[in-house]
Amino acid sequence: MAWKTLDDMDLDGKRVLTRVDINVPVEDGRVTDATRIERIVPTVQDIIGKGGVPVLLAHFGRPKGKVVTKMSLQQLVPALEQAIGKDVIFVADSRGPAAEAAIAAAQAGQVVLLENTRFHAGEEKNDPELAKEMAALGDVYCNDAFSAAHRAHASTEGLAKLLPACAGRLMQAELSALEAALGAPERPVVAVVGGAKVSTKLDLLSNLIEKVDVLVIGGGMANTFLAAKGIDVGKSLCEHDMTGTAKEIMEKASGLNCEILLPSDVVVAREFKTGADNETVANDACPADAMILDAGPDAVAKITAALDNAETLIWNGPLGAFEIAPFDTATNAAAAHAAALSRAGKLVSVAGGGDTVAALNKADAAKDFTYISTAGGAFLEWMEGKVLPGVAALG
Repeated sequence: MAWKTLDDMDLDGKRVLTRVDINVPVEDGRVTDATRIERIVPTVQDIIGKGGVPVLLAHFGRPKGKVVTKMSLQQLVPALEQAIGKDVIFVADSRGPAAEAAIAAAQAGQVVLLENTRFHAGEEKNDPELAKEMAALGDVYCNDAFSAAHRAHASTEGLAKLLPACAGRLMQAELSALEAALGAPERPVVAVVGGAKVSTKLDLLSNLIEKVDVLVIGGGMANTFLAAKGIDVGKSLCEHDMTGTAKEIMEKASGLNCEILLPSDVVVAREFKTGADNETVANDACPADAMILDAGPDAVAKITAALDNAETLIWNGPLGAFEIAPFDTATNAAAAHAAALSRAGKLVSVAGGGDTVAALNKADAAKDFTYISTAGGAFLEWMEGKVLPGVAALG
């Protein structure tokens, strides 16, 4: 990989502009989930340990280039200090004399937090002048915000071209995990892709069939593929206008020796609610007045068999309506099996995407996966084979 890490940089006595993602949920001025803050701690501590002064750059919310008081990063200072265990000096701007003075006065072991980068209209426009003003504040640039790496903004892409640049520990872990999953994976590779709509994951599916050996399709997406095979899916969520595209994907996969695994049996119900009466039927036996809400036990057995034969797993999206029981059964069972294989060192498992993290946490499987990405859009764009500006700039 072409990018440098903190291990490649001389940070002693240097001001290190560190782009982080601390866009955390806040209620009444208090952070309600500090996970993203906790994940930047190794990078901040490493910079301090190497004699540098971490100067944090971050966005919060969508102020659209204006100063919005309720989106100030100042409210995150207590949570940052608690997580890092160091004093955090807050500066009410991310450029200019006030920032320069605060950074110059910072002592070894202190952390500087600059105000929301998106308070400047030039941030999201990747304005070169804003990037220059930010660059004047530091000696080294460190990007630890993979979750914002799909955005070509001044603080994610522009800055990286103006200073010696490297990846932070979180960015390094994310890129290493994705390289292991898609870049140069151990084979066979299985991908599990679920979710509601084929239309939102066309690029993802098209890229994966070129990279993986088995593609498991679940969720509402699977219904569209079943319909493309001429199967009646009753009242199930289904994009009937996408069946032609689904056929094309299946034909292309066949030519690439990528096996597409659709549910062989399904769990159907007539109501979408917790504990609804349901039955398991073959995938071509969904009653006309029912809807498919989960994959059945035979489908799960085929998925777990594929996992047993795999060396690498990429997971994005649930296999059924995981939010409500009992339609979380397939997701929970397959996730538990993947977790057990990962725990035993038999599988490299990488997962990401909003619903994915929630589903794997619900299944109590996330803790045993090799790597869980919380990056959302950036994770998906990487899996789609797209170039991420914030990563490319580090090269």
